[in-house]
Amino acid sequence: MTREEARALDAADPLRSFRERFRLPEGVIYLDGNSLGALPEATVARQRDAVERQWGEQLIASWNCENWIDAPARIGARIAPLIGAAPHEVVVSDSTSVNLFKAIAGAAALRTERIILLTELGNFPSDLYVADGAAAMIAGLTLRAVPPGEVEAAIGDDTAILLLTHVHYKTGRRRDLASLTARAHAAGALVVWDLSHSAGAVPLALSADRADLAVGCGYKFLNGGPGAPAFIYAAERHHAQLRSPLQGWFGHSAPFEFRDDYAPAAGVQRFACGTPPILSLLALEAGVESFDGACMVELFAKSTRLFDLFAGEVERRCPELALVSPHNSDERGSQISFAHPNAYEICQALIAARVIGDFRAPDILRFGLTPLYLGFEDIWIAVDRLAAILAQQSWREPRFAVRAKVT
Repeated sequence: MTREEARALDAADPLRSFRERFRLPEGVIYLDGNSLGALPEATVARQRDAVERQWGEQLIASWNCENWIDAPARIGARIAPLIGAAPHEVVVSDSTSVNLFKAIAGAAALRTERIILLTELGNFPSDLYVADGAAAMIAGLTLRAVPPGEVEAAIGDDTAILLLTHVHYKTGRRRDLASLTARAHAAGALVVWDLSHSAGAVPLALSADRADLAVGCGYKFLNGGPGAPAFIYAAERHHAQLRSPLQGWFGHSAPFEFRDDYAPAAGVQRFACGTPPILSLLALEAGVESFDGACMVELFAKSTRLFDLFAGEVERRCPELALVSPHNSDERGSQISFAHPNAYEICQALIAARVIGDFRAPDILRFGLTPLYLGFEDIWIAVDRLAAILAQQSWREPRFAVRAKVT
């Protein structure tokens, strides 16, 4: 494809106007929205108002007059249609890791007669760490981590919980959520899904697919800003039985009665915990509103076209890079990843050339495909600069081998 052909695709793109909702630096090709979403224009004014007027002038009154108190449930309800859930099945609270612990503990309490918390090796490390810690603290629960290809066969009569990431953080491989959930249910197990690389990236149907519990972060495809709060989903059919292991006052049925005894709030609200971070919540709300008027099926269809352009141009112009993401769009999320022994140095050279992706150890170049603000010409330019870096071997400059704390 020529650059002119890519530009013509952008001109005909029905989603092109969504790019105007984001603040992107001039001349930068941003391919890291799967790690930190771009800044929505609406967030800037929303944060200024939240700080200067809501906090600065109205002070504590804003809990009522600006409805801060209902922000976790209100924003959860805005996320719900993006993941195929009912509004009352999602609440925003804490971080993904904290919510993951809540979900594991809550599910384990519903399957006390079983002993295995099953997950896969190579999962996102924080998920494995949290699962290991939960198994060590919950009496009778044992963590079993198996190779990715052995997960389905490992589901058995002793499996209490199946814990999986829907879209793999490194390769972009996507699990069949409906099929694996059904397989676990047939064995009597519950399933906890991590949707961190799925929410806002691929079409989801949690309710229709009978998902039990799920968690996901707000700062990737949902564009909520660095460290944005996470969400937790719990299917309505489990609400009466589920309890959170972190029984904070915002998960109480009547927090401002200040009672000594704990009475869980109705539904998913019981998974809220401490006082919510309002400024971060309002930033996340603006990020989620960036999807208004967009259809997840149409967004992923564009993502697929961006992927095909990226993969085809790299195959033609950068043969030394090995594609590790699945070719089949039904088997991947909204990212593309390549392997190379010097992936870190190449990534740093790309960043210096104003193409921002990221590196995942030991050898992965990873690029997020965010259809809300990425265009076809962006992809063409990114591969053109990547090809030049490889052809000129400019990545060999010593400065590109210096390892930063964040990769």
